[in-house]
Amino acid sequence: MAAIEYTQVIKVGCGIDVHKDIIVATVRSSNSEYETREFEAYTSSLTDLRDWCKNQKVTHVAMESTGVYWKPVFNVLEDDFEVILVNARHVKNVPGHKTDKKDSSWLSKLFLSGLLKASFIPPRDIRELRDLVRYKKKIIGQLASEKNRIIKILEDANIKLSSVLTNVDGATGTKILADLIEGVTNPKLLSKHYHGKIKASKTEMIEALNGKLTPHHQFMLKTIKRSMSDKEALIEDLDVQIEIATKDYQVDIENLQTIPGVGKDSAIGIISEIGGDMSRFPNQNHLSSWSGMSPGNNESGGKKK
Repeated sequence: MAAIEYTQVIKVGCGIDVHKDIIVATVRSSNSEYETREFEAYTSSLTDLRDWCKNQKVTHVAMESTGVYWKPVFNVLEDDFEVILVNARHVKNVPGHKTDKKDSSWLSKLFLSGLLKASFIPPRDIRELRDLVRYKKKIIGQLASEKNRIIKILEDANIKLSSVLTNVDGATGTKILADLIEGVTNPKLLSKHYHGKIKASKTEMIEALNGKLTPHHQFMLKTIKRSMSDKEALIEDLDVQIEIATKDYQVDIENLQTIPGVGKDSAIGIISEIGGDMSRFPNQNHLSSWSGMSPGNNESGGKKK
């Protein structure tokens, strides 16, 4: 069977198959003129890859990768070439190609013919903002877990603080926890923090604070509180850095907050994921599909599955 000939739309391109430790690159100028080389994933080797592509007059680079291994390659190449990231599934679905060492060669052939669809890669400032926002979300989740651990320790000591206080980590709960950590276990002494805004009665609060606190419980509470303080300080630092990272997107953030239910944090989260340049998406349907907000449509024979 004769080989399929594709119309060439890129003069010189490079197809890169990215792995954890090995980078396989093919520079192609025509269907028959190409060269494949292997590089290590170290920065010095990636610099050699960049220089080789420059010497070969490469203008466009296409990468196929899984996980995060494409990121260091992209960081080295993005300033000198037009780099796109392609979905490995899209490449594998093209008939006549096997998943083997010829991946980069096949990738470069498809790329020169304009048959590859680029994945959305935000600009560097948005990628950095995304790292900050996602990490802050992770730390907030860890902080919530620590709060739940405190409640479990108190329950283990038969101190029912969560039964009489709506918010254990509020002002009253924090003062009671501080006293417990210092070894104050007398319910009547602990109840000095009672005030009229607490829904439970003072008698109920005294009963709830009548437990059996051991030195182990005290140590655990002290350790968890220290961990919470560290995470709260970290969140403050992240907030400062996020404020700096979003200084050029204040108008976008304000506009997003005009949407019902979208506050400042949510607006920053949206910007960190999709950026401020909506020309990257042909229309709102592409955006909703990319963001995972569009349900799949699996229908066969008139039946939806």
